[in-house]
Amino acid sequence: MRPILMKGHERPLTFLKYNRDGDLLFSCAKDHTPTVWFADNGERLGTYRGHNGAVWSCDVSRDSTMLITGSADQTAKLWNVQTGTQLYTFNFDSPARSVDLAVGDKLVVITSDPFMDVTSAIHVKRIASDPSNQTGESVLILKGPQGRINRAVWGPLNRTIVSAGEDAVVRIWDSETGKLLKESDKETGHKKTITSLAKAADGSHFLTGSLDKSAKLWDTRTLTLIKTYVTERPVNAVAMSPLLDHVVLGGGQDASAVTTTDHRAGKFEAKFYDKTLTEEIGGVKGHFGPINALAFNPDGKSFSSGGEDGYVRLHHFDPDYFNIKI
Repeated sequence: MRPILMKGHERPLTFLKYNRDGDLLFSCAKDHTPTVWFADNGERLGTYRGHNGAVWSCDVSRDSTMLITGSADQTAKLWNVQTGTQLYTFNFDSPARSVDLAVGDKLVVITSDPFMDVTSAIHVKRIASDPSNQTGESVLILKGPQGRINRAVWGPLNRTIVSAGEDAVVRIWDSETGKLLKESDKETGHKKTITSLAKAADGSHFLTGSLDKSAKLWDTRTLTLIKTYVTERPVNAVAMSPLLDHVVLGGGQDASAVTTTDHRAGKFEAKFYDKTLTEEIGGVKGHFGPINALAFNPDGKSFSSGGEDGYVRLHHFDPDYFNIKI
């Protein structure tokens, strides 16, 4: 499995997202410029210029016409995927951290960081079908979690919002009323900052990765803990195969401590685990720094990783990957 090295970012990667068809890959990095690539050969298709700070996350509409990005410049922007033009800018009082479009692309959930005396918040905004009618007001604003909310995503049927972040608690909110429905248990939950959250293709369960060197699989409706995957380094990124029962974890020590280790120690690999048995089944080495972003192609036949080293590595699986037996 030879990776395709995609060099286009000047700074560390923060997020990767495939479109629904799996033919485009969108990457976000700390260099202010989200980029779109062809997902089969890794060729760069274009960039989205306009942000004035690190871009933390993105999401793309089901029909691949609209992109939304959240940035440290305290804005979330809507873009025309094809032309790269800005359609609208949502302004916040603090950096916009996570963006996630609802099924139907009529709503988006955006999290904003704590900043000075502003607390972190989860904002639900309407997306107008015609960008000229777009407004910036929130349908709902949720507050409560302490520290940064690193990820907030929609639950099944857009009825709930699942959030996780620095206070290590996974929360499920009612997306209509804003009521807090469930919180993860202190005993079974993560012990340190939750860095990442990935939903299963069918939305029935989701995976969280944490600096406590573990990833956990949860039931989306009941917030029951299903599985725990233990690694020997902090987890920065998680992904789930839509095809096989595999979960992938990426991480490495904190960026500030990286220079103290030898890159050949091979600590910067994406580790594959069997979803049900929680056993490690393999790893993909290659990055010269921690892995900050992971994404599976919707067809499950390739995945990509984004690193602190500024590279996106695109891996198309060999045929024998699909026959792994434990």
